[in-house]
Amino acid sequence: MEEVSESALNGNGHTSTTDTEENDEVQIKSMFPLPVPETILRDIIQKSKDFALMNGAAMRSKAKFNQDSLNFAPFVLFPSSFPRIQFEKSCEVQTVLNELMHKVAHDKEFLDSTLADTVRVDLFTRKLYEIYETCYEEGFTQPLSLGLLRSDVMLEGKKCEDEAKCKGQCYCFCRKQVEINTIASGFGHLGPVSRTIHKFIMKELGFGSEKMIKNLPENDALRLICQGIVKAWELYGREESCVLFLVEDVAYNICDQRFHEFYIREHYPHVKVLRKTLTEMHSQAKLGVNKELLVKSDEVSVVYFRAGYEPGHYHTHNEWKARLLIERSRAIKSPSIQYHLAGTKKVQQALAQPNALQRFLKDEEKIAAVQEIFTGLYGLENNEAGNAAFERALKDPEKFVLKPQREGGMNNVYGQEIAEVLQRMTLFERQAWILMDKINPPVTKGYIIRPGGLPIPPIIDLVAELGIFGVVIGDHDTIHVNYQAGHMLRSKISTANEGGVATGLGALDSPYLIDQC
Repeated sequence: MEEVSESALNGNGHTSTTDTEENDEVQIKSMFPLPVPETILRDIIQKSKDFALMNGAAMRSKAKFNQDSLNFAPFVLFPSSFPRIQFEKSCEVQTVLNELMHKVAHDKEFLDSTLADTVRVDLFTRKLYEIYETCYEEGFTQPLSLGLLRSDVMLEGKKCEDEAKCKGQCYCFCRKQVEINTIASGFGHLGPVSRTIHKFIMKELGFGSEKMIKNLPENDALRLICQGIVKAWELYGREESCVLFLVEDVAYNICDQRFHEFYIREHYPHVKVLRKTLTEMHSQAKLGVNKELLVKSDEVSVVYFRAGYEPGHYHTHNEWKARLLIERSRAIKSPSIQYHLAGTKKVQQALAQPNALQRFLKDEEKIAAVQEIFTGLYGLENNEAGNAAFERALKDPEKFVLKPQREGGMNNVYGQEIAEVLQRMTLFERQAWILMDKINPPVTKGYIIRPGGLPIPPIIDLVAELGIFGVVIGDHDTIHVNYQAGHMLRSKISTANEGGVATGLGALDSPYLIDQC
């Protein structure tokens, strides 16, 4: 294949009206010529599968689980076009979101009032909140919290209003936040390795000029996230202490977890890393004389949660006892229990209400930057606003997403099912859910390469979700560390509702930056 010519990049990715008259979807043009000739496609698919496996872009299969084998993670063959200005804005606002979530987590009055109805209805949130109340009343042993956050956004597009510049032939875009993750924010490894895969593919197919490669933004998420963990270890102040990865009983997304662990061991060999489940913590952990967290003979300075975010991780009361033990300890937690609660959907909905941000952010530019990414979020309590949202959802369920207080994917309700689910709920049960305006992202075309997929996959319509990582460390009064920490992009079939790669519905992707208006 020849390198893409300047003419192939005409309009810098602008979407023509003829592209969209066939359907109502906004489309972003791929920067790579499609379709790829079959002989070339067959060859590059096999090469890129092997390249993905050999660079750790892999997962254990849920369908045919074998602890000793891996499949490559699904990936999009070419990186997806993404407006440069929206990518840069997403990166820039992350430190403000870090600050916001840190202050929310340390505002007990706000958490109390925001989650009051939810904890009465939702057992899982109530159990988390009981741990929070216990630690608050006893006095938090460790004032520092480590936030390893990820803000997920999707684009929305509308016809560009700059007629002089674009003559109505393109769309301008904005970003809308899907959610902000405060626990187990994955893809710190899979985000950067996606860029590595796409750089390899581009070079193999003749698109490897410096001009084109520079449109794949550098992604140092793994290093920056691990740097945050090690910084928390340093702030703890005991060189003989270790970092604990709290993991699920069975880790399917094993590479994404292990590469963090291996990076720390390679680049900070003096930092020991343990790996334990909540069940193992119940039988092996205890508090020392000064409430240090001891796992057998090892003192733990930092607990990095890659589990504990859903009810299925707590098999018995023993796992809840282990969670309380960890929270009572001197170890720095990522997340601390207050950070975990700050990441609930109900808090996200409350922050999107008029004037809510002024409680936490005093700078008007910061407030405006955050408000720009908020979409419509609505509570479902038995009051005037909640009942009005309920009625709107019954009338036009396709316009919304119904969300519970859960992380990890596969929990939301979409389309006509929203009306059916809401009608089965009691007024009491509704309080555990929120409504979000459905985001309508632009579509791009491409190939998804999956384990066991067709030798020659079809070209399909895709939509992308961008995640920006952030690291923040601080106590009630002071933020000591605050930085943006790389990114990840995942894409899914445009007709799919959920898009998690670990759940098998999405695919690894990378942003290919275009100068879109």
